[in-house]
Amino acid sequence: MTMKVSKYLTYEEATKSQTALRKGISNDPNEEQLERMKYVAVNVFDKVREFVGGSLHASSFFRSEALNAAIGGSSKTSQHRTGEAIDIDCDTFGNGTNNGVFDFIKDQLVFDQLIGEYPDASGKWSWVHVSLKNTGNRKQVLVKLRKKYIPLSEYKIGMV
Repeated sequence: MTMKVSKYLTYEEATKSQTALRKGISNDPNEEQLERMKYVAVNVFDKVREFVGGSLHASSFFRSEALNAAIGGSSKTSQHRTGEAIDIDCDTFGNGTNNGVFDFIKDQLVFDQLIGEYPDASGKWSWVHVSLKNTGNRKQVLVKLRKKYIPLSEYKIGMV
C-alpha cells in the first residue's frame, strides 16, 4: 500500500528528488519533519488540488540537510528542510495555471511565505513556492527574480 502524506499526495511524491537519486542521498524525513509535511500537504496542497480540479505536481517538497546542501543556490534556512515548504507547478502538470494557484493561495489560504518564482516577461510564474508553519505565519508575499527577491507590491510585469 502506498503511504499518503495527505489525500492527494503520496510520501514518494513528497520526498522524490532526481538530485538525491543521482547522488545517492537519503531524503527521508524524521517524524517531526513528516508531521510538518502532512500539515502543509493537507492545508495547502490538497486545497490547491481541489481548487484546480485536477492533477497537480509538487515539484519540490521535503529536502534533507544533505540534499539541500547538494542543490546549488538553496538556502541553509530553507523551509523545505523542515518540511514546511512546497513548490507547486500547475502549468506543466495540472489543469490550472501557476498564477491562478498563486492568487488562490494569496487570497484564500493561510501561509508563511508565498513566492512567485522566476516570472517570464509576460508575468507568468515558473512555479509557486509556499510555506506554512503551525504558528507564527508571516503572510509574506514575494517574487523571485533572477538575482533577488522583491515584495509583490514592487513587482511590475516585464521584470525578470
